Amino acid sequence: MLSAIELIVDGYARLKDRQSLEDLRMHRRRLAVDLKARKGFDCRSSIALVEQDIAAIEAGLQTVSGPVAG
Repeated sequence: MLSAIELIVDGYARLKDRQSLEDLRMHRRRLAVDLKARKGFDCRSSIALVEQDIAAIEAGLQTVSGPVAG
């Protein structure tokens, strides 16, 4: 079964909406940074999920227009 992020990425990729994919990736990167900076909480599982989301988004970006730069 596909995750929610994979379904969203698939939709944007089908629409060739590179900007939305890049915005989504940037949001997830900021979220990862915020989680990594968090003190007093064990956020490792959340960070791992966010990093999986980023990987899925980058795969979607590759389908839209070749290699991802960034």
